Amino acid sequence: MTQDIEADTEAETMGFAELGLSDAVLKAVRDVGYETPSAIQAATIPPLLAGRDVVGLAQTGTGKTAAFALPILSRLDVSQKKPQALVLSPTRELALQVCEAFEQYASHLKGVHVLPVYGGQAYGVQLSALRRGVHVVVGTPGRIMDHLAKGTLDLSELKYLVLDEADEMLKMGFAEDVETILADTPDDKQVALFSATMPPQIRRISQKYLHDAEEITVKNKTTTSANTTQRYLMVSYPQKVDALTRILEVENFEGMIVFVRTKNETETLAEKLRARGYSAAAISGDVAQAQRERTVAQLKS
Repeated sequence: MTQDIEADTEAETMGFAELGLSDAVLKAVRDVGYETPSAIQAATIPPLLAGRDVVGLAQTGTGKTAAFALPILSRLDVSQKKPQALVLSPTRELALQVCEAFEQYASHLKGVHVLPVYGGQAYGVQLSALRRGVHVVVGTPGRIMDHLAKGTLDLSELKYLVLDEADEMLKMGFAEDVETILADTPDDKQVALFSATMPPQIRRISQKYLHDAEEITVKNKTTTSANTTQRYLMVSYPQKVDALTRILEVENFEGMIVFVRTKNETETLAEKLRARGYSAAAISGDVAQAQRERTVAQLKS
């Protein structure tokens, strides 16, 4: 079955309580302030709760994480200490975001343990958590493969496997790892695949490893959110820092993210802003993971 829905469509006649989620998960949903399911959530949660495999095609920011996390947590067996759910994410940053979301949604589920697994973090931390018992593992394909090769991650009781941002994982060269993980986990697991696009390789994987999947497509509208104001300034390259400084002087803001074209420019701009009295830090692939996490935490606080 295939569904096409608009990105800005909300389930006006259906709240989260009507989707079939557990009482504990519904309490957490209310705690985080969710009132009405987004289009992808309203379309995806019921088939996932019913045990169906799902292919969800939607852009970032449409509520995909809750769309798969809420039904997984509603069906989780807390008494089982081996991993029951595995979420594959393309990057460490996304894995951490998804892990944090799971922890929020599990706030009223006693004893649920969620573990982020990614490169750049010491194995010891991950091994200790796995030995104690973990219900949900959220990780990058490379580090998951490392644990499987070492025999430190037992997925024999896996019930749910999610491919989050599947097209990005393939772009980053994880196709072989993803297929190995899909093939080497229990055949009766439920699989949910989420992607912004459906290139031929993703289509092939979905046809090979998903069974009678429900395909849900959220049509992306190009209109700007009503809460977003867009402006632009045309300035020559030598004037860019002065123009940005002027914006910082006149705008009322608590935090700001500035995108530049290259890794070198991130540090160059951060240095220039610090010299002008602003608290600024650079984030790029050359910055250590721990430092990136500290910088993001400082921006949020």
